[in-house]
Amino acid sequence: MLGEDKKGLAATMDMQDAAEHADTMLDATFGAIKPDVEWAHGQTSSGNCDLTRRRTVMTIISDQRRGNFLGMIERYWKKSGYEITAVNPNKHSPAIFAQSPEGFAIVLNVGYEGQVFFRVSTPCVEESDVADPTAAPNGPAYEGVALPRPNVRSDFWSAEAPAASPSPWAGTSS
Repeated sequence: MLGEDKKGLAATMDMQDAAEHADTMLDATFGAIKPDVEWAHGQTSSGNCDLTRRRTVMTIISDQRRGNFLGMIERYWKKSGYEITAVNPNKHSPAIFAQSPEGFAIVLNVGYEGQVFFRVSTPCVEESDVADPTAAPNGPAYEGVALPRPNVRSDFWSAEAPAASPSPWAGTSS
């Protein structure tokens, strides 16, 4: 189970260190998305010795571009040394599950109305207080209110036209 074996870097971390590492993983993942998407922080949750950081994509990812988006993330995670641990190819709510060499789980899942969610769950680390993420969202912060459905249009990601290049995710079904 994730967190039972403290691996390398995670063995020396407390929860704040792990939260910062999770934020770095999310920052790098969002940095690999081209063209950029708008995102907002989701809720941070914590257990006795672990925590989860979340980000929600506010850009509309059209059904026609979803495969490109998923493929881009999967390729980036593999290139970053993450092991892809599971893939849900469901046409309406696909997901990719991966694990970093340090034992952090990172997940992309597509939810209701195609909204894309990312989360990083830490392995079990030394208990400590955890500060809010320091990275500023590249759009509204939505502090103190529920996040809306995706509401930002992108000339590329929101396009209804077929993707220009074939995607390994194309043609998947539920």
